[in-house]
Amino acid sequence: MGNFLGSFGRKELSVLTVRDADDIVAALRTALTDAGEVERPGLEAALRVAEEAAAVPERELRGRWVREQRASVGYLGPDDESVRAVKALRDAQPELSLLAAVQLTRDAVRA
Repeated sequence: MGNFLGSFGRKELSVLTVRDADDIVAALRTALTDAGEVERPGLEAALRVAEEAAAVPERELRGRWVREQRASVGYLGPDDESVRAVKALRDAQPELSLLAAVQLTRDAVRA
């Protein structure tokens, strides 16, 4: 999964979502045009998986990222907006401002 840290200021939250799924979908579609009968079923299955990945909303991706970051520092608590959840995210990503960590934590709860 990509990195979601953008430019976080004290007054502004900006999150960059990095996705490769659209490029992968396009590459699989191109490969299907030249595929033989033996390759076709596997490429079609791969295309379905890639299309599903491309359809995941950004909020859900951010929520997943937040959970992964908190888990990386041993946070096993609930997926809520508690002080401990926000602190775990900031421990994992110290460059986050408090405002950014709170907003990302809220997004994770709502994802």
